[in-house]
Amino acid sequence: MQRFTIPRDLYFGEDALSHLNTIKGTKAFIVIGSQRLIDDGTAPRAIEYLKTAGIESELFVGVENDPSVATVMKGVEAMNKFQPDVIIGIGGGSPIDAAKAMWIFYEHPTFTFEEAAKPFNLPELRNKAKFIAVPTTSGTATEVTSFSVITDEKTGIKYPIADYNITPDVAIVDTNLVQTMPKVLVANTGMDALTHALEAYVSKARNPFTDALAMKSIEMISETLINSYNGEDQARKDMHIAQNLAGMAFSNAILGIVHSMAHKTGKVLNIAHGLANAIYLSYAIEFNAKDKAGKAQYAHAAKTIGLAGNNETELVESLVNLVKELREQMNMPHSLKEFGIEEEFFLANLDDIAKTSVADPCTGTNPRDISVEEMKNLFKAIYYGEKVTF
Repeated sequence: MQRFTIPRDLYFGEDALSHLNTIKGTKAFIVIGSQRLIDDGTAPRAIEYLKTAGIESELFVGVENDPSVATVMKGVEAMNKFQPDVIIGIGGGSPIDAAKAMWIFYEHPTFTFEEAAKPFNLPELRNKAKFIAVPTTSGTATEVTSFSVITDEKTGIKYPIADYNITPDVAIVDTNLVQTMPKVLVANTGMDALTHALEAYVSKARNPFTDALAMKSIEMISETLINSYNGEDQARKDMHIAQNLAGMAFSNAILGIVHSMAHKTGKVLNIAHGLANAIYLSYAIEFNAKDKAGKAQYAHAAKTIGLAGNNETELVESLVNLVKELREQMNMPHSLKEFGIEEEFFLANLDDIAKTSVADPCTGTNPRDISVEEMKNLFKAIYYGEKVTF
């Protein structure tokens, strides 16, 4: 038996944020990343909508990229004083992930991060509060997923929390909130979304529900990402929906080695998550296409979006070239060497990043099994920009 879980309600389109003026509750704790969402009016509008609904608000500002245990516990302390019955995460993946973790420890004060990091091990939530997520970037889709990643700033240990309990109750995908995203963020988050969709589409845990969502997302991203990068209004809106579809797919089908590698190299190589996915994706497709089922799925995706090819091999090659073309058009590097990683530093860390990448939970649903030695060779291909032939 399999399970498919998404938020109960998803409000989307222009001015979807106004749904906040209809929700039920008494106190809302709003978590954001930085002053930017105050300055651009997003947080003040949310507070006004909640006021219309008769709900008192408290704003928590200061969630960093790769949210820390310290930030989460600071938020929990504020929640304990305020006692909200609604928790709202607004922003990119970091503030929403942090808000999810705050929610866990607000409801269960004696629970630990070590316990939370055990897959599908969370106690029941919603005893004190419900959760609403409002994304302002088009990539992570954490507003519809059962995941949160928190980092212990003292040890560098990442706590990947995976549990259907932290799937938000409501996702508000307001397409007006992404119009001012800078180009580099559009590129990074857009390629993150494409990676989500493609990895879900070839995952060992895929099913007809995730396939449908992933394929539609791949279609939309291939058609609109470059226009979104170039600032086209409708394309920005379409990408915000496309990344959400990808999120619903991967939250239920999980991911693959692109994310395994990105998770384990982000801090070590000081590379943004979406950019890492963008670089790694084409090489992972070449590696995974040696698996019969993976090759068939990639070929089907390529054929569906109209790429050229008379057979599976040619279709997969066209898909790899599409990823390369997207990187090229958005001024993204094609290899870790081109990104600027020194060869000596890369080689010194290769054994460790290969070992930890293979151990990452996302590796388990990758369509093709991979050994540590194969992972090392894959990283070498990615570093030097070489075709994957093994």
